[in-house]
Amino acid sequence: MSPLKKRKTIALLTSNPETKHGKLIIDGISGQCRKYGYDLAVFCAMTSMNITITSYKEGEQNIFRLPNYDLFDGVILDTAMLTENNSTALLDELYATLKSSCKAPVVALDMPVGDIPMISHKNENILREMCRHAIEVHGREHLCLITGPKEDYAARSRMEIFADEVRKHGLELKEENIVYSDFWYTGGSVLAADIGEGRISAPDAIICGNDYLAIGAIYKLGKYGIRVPEDIVVLGFEGTDEGAGNTISVSSYEPNDASSAAKCVDYIRSVIEPDREIMPYESEICFHAGMSCGCQPDYTRAIQSLHDHIFFSAPNYADEEMFDHIDMGLLMESYMYEEFTGADTPDECLGMINLKTFLIFPFVNFYICLREDWTDEHADDTVGYPKKMKIVTANTAIGESYFHTDKESVTFKTELMLPRMFENDDSEPSVYYFSPIHFGRSTLGYAVMQRTLTDKHRLNLVFRNWLRFVNNALEMMRSKMKLLKMSVRDEMTGALNRRGMVIELDRLLRSANADDSLFVCVIDMDRLKYINDTFGHTEGDTGIKTVSTAASSVTFNNEVLVRAGRDEFYIIGVGKYDETSGEKRIAAFEKVIAALTAANEKPYPITASLGTAVRALNELTDYEEVVNEADEIMYRNKTAKKCQRS
Repeated sequence: MSPLKKRKTIALLTSNPETKHGKLIIDGISGQCRKYGYDLAVFCAMTSMNITITSYKEGEQNIFRLPNYDLFDGVILDTAMLTENNSTALLDELYATLKSSCKAPVVALDMPVGDIPMISHKNENILREMCRHAIEVHGREHLCLITGPKEDYAARSRMEIFADEVRKHGLELKEENIVYSDFWYTGGSVLAADIGEGRISAPDAIICGNDYLAIGAIYKLGKYGIRVPEDIVVLGFEGTDEGAGNTISVSSYEPNDASSAAKCVDYIRSVIEPDREIMPYESEICFHAGMSCGCQPDYTRAIQSLHDHIFFSAPNYADEEMFDHIDMGLLMESYMYEEFTGADTPDECLGMINLKTFLIFPFVNFYICLREDWTDEHADDTVGYPKKMKIVTANTAIGESYFHTDKESVTFKTELMLPRMFENDDSEPSVYYFSPIHFGRSTLGYAVMQRTLTDKHRLNLVFRNWLRFVNNALEMMRSKMKLLKMSVRDEMTGALNRRGMVIELDRLLRSANADDSLFVCVIDMDRLKYINDTFGHTEGDTGIKTVSTAASSVTFNNEVLVRAGRDEFYIIGVGKYDETSGEKRIAAFEKVIAALTAANEKPYPITASLGTAVRALNELTDYEEVVNEADEIMYRNKTAKKCQRS
């Protein structure tokens, strides 16, 4: 644990936090952390691990390489959200990292991961109640059970409980009525088609392992003229908004995920503070009546679910609580993406992003942390993060800081993740959401949203899409910077081209003092034709790059390096220069290029001829005069070299 901070901090690794499961998990963990006075850091990919766009998924998963486990007092793995089509590849990677790098207690939620202790979802009573509801309340006797893939731990355990409860009621359960499928709409649709086509006998109730299966079944049964609930009762599990908002709303039971997640915190507390009290998390069976079973539907919940998902193109701005409940309509009608991508400079882009953080209120603090070289098109790391990051935007609701320019940015060691998270302060416990910022598999950084643990708001669909807009805007800015760089810089050496020289020289002259001087050093490579003819043009290019490297190393902050021709370079500066400046610069260059030549071990020496000139700005009418003067001196020096060699 960090010596900077006394408060305990728990890390949660999860994905797709906008789902019902995600919200319940964070509710349970947040509730216990609040009781115990712990902070919570949530590292979450913002999409499902089953997304088919591989490059995007890899960019999202990189957030799990950010945590520095030395700074946490406990770690929770939300295993269900870290598997991909029943593949445990990500969990295997995390397991290896945790075994080698984490000394704090680790607990897996719901699914075993190696020898890590596991807390199972205590949903058995709820799953049995689903069957009892169909049998005892609605008098159904011919039940069909459907869940996810048989190899999936959660799917298999749900089916075992369903089947056991049906048999306890003395009801026959045929093999064809035990259906393993996927956990998606398609599984329910396939089952309903089998019923409609007579491939399996029609049941009078379908018990579904989740709401998506129930929605798929209800939809397809209707296509065959089979009525729900009159002909077949359908019951779902997980209590999703999609189920509540379905045309025939799904009667669904809410899982006990929050209580199970809370027990993960209790387990960690029992290890790190064994003498402290464990405070139980209170929960009860929650049934959301819908239209699919025949009970009186909860219309209020259905309407609220629809309201939360409707695209309102004209929000009610008179609603005083509107900004605590931003919807997709307000996000889209804000035209933030157009503003982001219309920015001309990185600072302007980051400023616009910061202004639009009102769309993801409420928060205590919000930060965007990017790699120092994020505008460099060659900075395309895909695995992990560099050793240093910088906070490029900060927005606070408590008067701490607000900035969005490179000048104000704060560089820190990436191992700290977010420096202020480990400051010892007297504020109330918080949850910090770490979400990836990337384009495809190219990692740019991450966002951090801090909320108090008492805040009931969770990451949602609006935040996910807001972050997508940010990802795309930053990549657009990178592309603009690349095009700008191509227009003002030489591709081979990185030095300015003549267009870039004019732009930068104008900037230097506009910021100059009255008593400043213009300094010009002209550098021309020796014997380029001989090297090209004798050793090939590739070796000639190596020579040019070596000259450029040497010139760059002796170019000061108030100066620019220009590739003026194939083998000719200028160093141009505005500032305090005197008659000795030229001699010192030539000596420094010759020392550097001699060292580079020795290191290259080429069968030819790499040398250059130089000429320098200085002119006071108050005596200057045209900078080309000084360039021509330095060029003439360079030419005389080159001629003298040839005579000496002869």
